[in-house]
Amino acid sequence: MRIEERHYAETARDYARRMLKVNIISMELEPGAMVSENELAAQMGLSRTPVREALMDLAQFHVVDVLPQRGSRISLIDYALVEESRFVRQVLETAILDQVCERATPADISQLRQNVRLQALTQEPEMSGSLSMMELDDAFHQILFRIAQKENTFRMLGGMTIHFDRVRTLALNVVKDTKIINDHQLICDAIANRDVEGARELMVKHLCRVKLDEKSIRAACPQYIKD
Repeated sequence: MRIEERHYAETARDYARRMLKVNIISMELEPGAMVSENELAAQMGLSRTPVREALMDLAQFHVVDVLPQRGSRISLIDYALVEESRFVRQVLETAILDQVCERATPADISQLRQNVRLQALTQEPEMSGSLSMMELDDAFHQILFRIAQKENTFRMLGGMTIHFDRVRTLALNVVKDTKIINDHQLICDAIANRDVEGARELMVKHLCRVKLDEKSIRAACPQYIKD
């Protein structure tokens, strides 16, 4: 299990929830796996109470199944929830693009382009393990929300899109499709050209790639998918 340092002023419950989310999205905690509050608490250096509370928090988003008298289980991937998550992202991310295109400064465009260059580097064999495509992808979209001055909206999305994010992780490992890097480059170009409609069309295509990957993921990882 991946353990990161606790943030300053982060409560034990918030820290436990963040670590669980990180490991669920990265598939370190696999869909269908039973988890022990005692073991999780020991790994995070916490008592059982904040871990139990964090599991209950995630259960509200249907990411964890709390089983009476048996413990907790990481939920299987439910494609109905994946689609709902994708829908929410599409609505919000296309909505902010008019503000992004209006407000983006040369420095903002440069930051987006640098992010895309780093994404391309993740595909180089000698860079394996030193850069995370998932983290760079998240950072690219976070930059867009920052430019639009909607960073709280981005943070709100975090709890709602775990289902979508797990499939993104699987797609990077199973489908190994680098088209998302080209998507980001084209979105960046559209923003630099103040082309709102073009940016929106590209964003919809980009976020819909999860639908195209479903068949391959189901074939490769049927044990992770809810029937």
